[in-house]
Amino acid sequence: MNRFLMSASAGVLALVASGCATPVPQALKTTDVPAAGFTAPIIADAQVWPKTDWWTTFGSPEMAGLVTDAQANNLDLAAAYARVLQAEAQAGISRSALFPQLGGSFDASRQGSHGRSVTTGPGGGVTTTSGPFTSSNSFNLGLNASYQLDIFGQNRDRYFSAEDALRASRYAQQTVALTIESNTARAYINVLALRERIKIARDNVDAVNRVLQIVKAKVQNGVSSNLDLAQEQAQVAAQQAQIPGLVEQERQARYTLAVLLGRAPEGFDVTAQTMTDIKPPPVQPGTPSDLLLRRPDIAQSEASLASAHGNVDAARAAFFPSIGLSGSGGFASAALGSLFSGTTLFYSIGASVLQTIFDGGLLASESDLAKAQQLEMIATYRSSVLNAFTDVESSLGTVSALAEQEHYLGVETDNAREALRISEIQYREGVADLLAVLQAQQTLFSAQDQLVQTRLARLQANVSLYQSLGGGWTQTAEENTQAWPVATSKPALPEQR
Repeated sequence: MNRFLMSASAGVLALVASGCATPVPQALKTTDVPAAGFTAPIIADAQVWPKTDWWTTFGSPEMAGLVTDAQANNLDLAAAYARVLQAEAQAGISRSALFPQLGGSFDASRQGSHGRSVTTGPGGGVTTTSGPFTSSNSFNLGLNASYQLDIFGQNRDRYFSAEDALRASRYAQQTVALTIESNTARAYINVLALRERIKIARDNVDAVNRVLQIVKAKVQNGVSSNLDLAQEQAQVAAQQAQIPGLVEQERQARYTLAVLLGRAPEGFDVTAQTMTDIKPPPVQPGTPSDLLLRRPDIAQSEASLASAHGNVDAARAAFFPSIGLSGSGGFASAALGSLFSGTTLFYSIGASVLQTIFDGGLLASESDLAKAQQLEMIATYRSSVLNAFTDVESSLGTVSALAEQEHYLGVETDNAREALRISEIQYREGVADLLAVLQAQQTLFSAQDQLVQTRLARLQANVSLYQSLGGGWTQTAEENTQAWPVATSKPALPEQR
């Protein structure tokens, strides 16, 4: 009968323990992941997904070297790595609760006394008698152990939560790394674009001065009035006024790039002067469902949700009794040399059960808090997925639109340059007035500057596209706890952790 009761009790406890592990909530809805694919313009023959070292494919060895330096020296990335180490330590702390706690002790003491007696004689006299001095030693060597039975899985759930938090910190580090790589590439391209704009502004000053010399000659010969001279001198000043601001912007862009590399801005410089050699290869986004395994920020949100769910399970397990085992034992002796022979062996074992009866709503509030945090992580995960799709769609559309815009601006610039050349000849020969030259100058200068800024925006949009696609990063399907809401090739997930 006793054996039957013991077996039945063990079965009930095993059933309760297995019931404490619950599956992570599935956050995504069917409508969250589009089954039809991305709708923005896509280059059909482009490679699918960027390479893990995508920055080396842009045709600029200098940019590739700077991104590599940023990977090694960026301080934000170093801080992200430190947070991973902290999460590893926290996981180790949580894991320690799954094992018994053992401790050893050694005590040594010496006690002594000096005997003295006082007697009163018949005549009232007092007699003091001293006895011998006595002393004793005691030595104790002990071992104590304690273990909390994790029958209801509270410690295990806390450990699972810490492990998922560690996964989230590692994915966060990858997110920071991808951001640093992208920001470094964008900052480098921005420096080159500003240098091109500075050169264009200076070339335009030379062009305006060239016309100014013609105007001065005509004024001296009485062919043109001082009005033409004043208008062209104003044009020269207007072009010169743009240069200091552009120079300062270029300096600030270099400072930004230096900080990304973990360097002081003083004395930092780059070699290239134009964006001519930077030619990012086109890339395809693949399917929307595949994107869920290629974005480290999505993986981070998924792991944070799993960690929050572990806290929910742990908070539920806290309502059950806490069962602990303890034991101690050792040796006691009056002499250190005979501690293990002729000694007194002592031991004790015990068990305790602790059940909360009234706590003023503490456990219930902690459970509500864990559930609310899980709801927040569900919303955060869904938001990260939807934002990821938006990033890809926006980047694809921006790259396509800016490429088309750059083409037309190139045509405009070529024609404006030719128009200025013709207007200068006509003005020199007296066929056209200065107003035609001024208009041609304004059209060309504006088109040139706009072309450089559009090319910069297109290159940076390509960088953003690579970033929105995860930069070649891939999460293994086994680490993911979220099932696809649409039919894909993703393997089915287990029902429990």
